[in-house]
Amino acid sequence: MAAPVRCMAGSSSRSNTTSFQKKTRSKLVSIPGTRPSVRSSSRSNTTSFQKKTRSKLVSIPGTRPSVQNGQLLLSSGVSSLDYVIGGGLAVGTLLLVEEDRYDSYSRMLLKYFLAEGVVCGHELFLASARDHPDEIMQELPSPIMDEVASLKISEGQPQPSDPENPDTMKIAWRYQNQPRVQTALASSLRFGHYYDVSKTMEPELRQTAKCHSFYQLQETPVTTGSSPLPSPYHALLKSIQTVIRKEGFDGSTPQSKTRNVLRLGLHSLGSALWGDDVCCKDNPAHCHALSTFLYALRGLLRTSLSVAMVTVPSHLIQNRAVMGRIIRLSDTAIALESFRGSEKETNPLYKDYHGLLHVRQLPHLNCLSCEGPDTKDLAFKLKRKQFTIERLHLPPDLSETVSRVSKTELAAGCGTTATGNKHLDF
Repeated sequence: MAAPVRCMAGSSSRSNTTSFQKKTRSKLVSIPGTRPSVRSSSRSNTTSFQKKTRSKLVSIPGTRPSVQNGQLLLSSGVSSLDYVIGGGLAVGTLLLVEEDRYDSYSRMLLKYFLAEGVVCGHELFLASARDHPDEIMQELPSPIMDEVASLKISEGQPQPSDPENPDTMKIAWRYQNQPRVQTALASSLRFGHYYDVSKTMEPELRQTAKCHSFYQLQETPVTTGSSPLPSPYHALLKSIQTVIRKEGFDGSTPQSKTRNVLRLGLHSLGSALWGDDVCCKDNPAHCHALSTFLYALRGLLRTSLSVAMVTVPSHLIQNRAVMGRIIRLSDTAIALESFRGSEKETNPLYKDYHGLLHVRQLPHLNCLSCEGPDTKDLAFKLKRKQFTIERLHLPPDLSETVSRVSKTELAAGCGTTATGNKHLDF
């Protein structure tokens, strides 16, 4: 009798164990946090999350998301400048360009910026106090085709030397294994378009873009009241705010067809033509006018699908503290130093360039560090058809000033007489 009892006890214990395992497994399935439920929930959440993300992506022609911070980027019109500032201009930011002394290259950057907006179908807002905005629009460079662009990129590249030609320069054996200096700044991804500065844009293409203009000399003075801004700045800010709200760039009103971007080009802010005395006096009465305007402008840009390029004649601003505040109120700041009219224009070391590019500030968007160029020695030059920014690479010194005759002068410091004795007297 004991054996059957043991068998029954074993069978009952097994059945209890089996039933307990079944119950436990059923409870594990129902308990949140177990491995099977986490996998099923993670799969469902991942699928639904991807669907929502894909539906929320903003698709605007001429833009792309940044790889570093996920911001929506658009091209400045100059591919090498996009590479310097981290891939392009982020939507909702402000680019400050310190003008060169003759306002020739900074004006060209502004025209590149506007031409890129015309080709991409973006809306434009151009404000100026010296030249009429229509005159600036008529000077936009003409876009070039892809085949021509590839040829233009290859212009200026060093051609491989022919070893059979005795006239070609050969590299010394000790420097043959050294890597060659790549002066061109270009990204692996194609972004933006290329333009021919020797030709102007066709009127048919230029008229396809919707452009809002603001000409200071034709604007009627407005009463600012308690506003700290002068009348021209106040009217300009009011005009920008009206365009952003009326066209629906801030999301207040739905846009008609597709979502678009507004490009703001503000030419030569801070000059006396804008009613600002920051360029005329060491202690101007409106020393905070331009910085206050930029602060309010950044507030409009942050809440709208818009980006601004502002040029400032920094060489005329006497107070460097004012210029420092202007740079800090900008997201990205660059300065153009032209060689025209300076000693560097005749310096043979800079014969291949037309000026230097200084990066004052780079944006820190959704990250602690910014994506910048690998070198700070940058220079720009204007080719026959293209404006490019390159690494500053000085050529080798090939002058023949040091010859054998000059060895007598070197030996003169070692005790030789004035008779020109070439032997050293120890």
